[in-house]
Amino acid sequence: MAAIEQEGLILSAYDADFLATPWSFVARNEIVVALGDILIVTQADLNSGSMRSVEFALNMNKKIYVLPHQINQSAGTNQLLKEGLAQAIYDIDEFVMELSGHTLCQEKDAFLEYCKNNPNYDEAIKNYAEKTFVYELEGKIKILNGKIYLP
Repeated sequence: MAAIEQEGLILSAYDADFLATPWSFVARNEIVVALGDILIVTQADLNSGSMRSVEFALNMNKKIYVLPHQINQSAGTNQLLKEGLAQAIYDIDEFVMELSGHTLCQEKDAFLEYCKNNPNYDEAIKNYAEKTFVYELEGKIKILNGKIYLP
């Protein structure tokens, strides 16, 4: 396992000297689908490689998620939604929370929350010296007339 982490891993249905062809990408996609727990399709025409990946996922009993599209766009993903074969991802934070129990949103920065009240510079230095200097350099805060402001 450590060697894979350090050096990587190559998986293929073909010999090492095989040159990729358009039809061999379908076999590659089957391996990729097999390695995942779910399949997320961001866009797909009805007769596309993405829809072949959907077929593999369905045969492997994998859950399929798609991004919703307007009518006449991404006919493949819209068809999957219409047939109830996929679930739409409307909110990425909600989706990540559903799968992992964690959110993508970062926790609130206590110093930036503190700065919303426009504290005076001396107080900020006293309470958050390092962050005051670093955030000013990064442009996350501005100091004007002895007070701190968010840009």
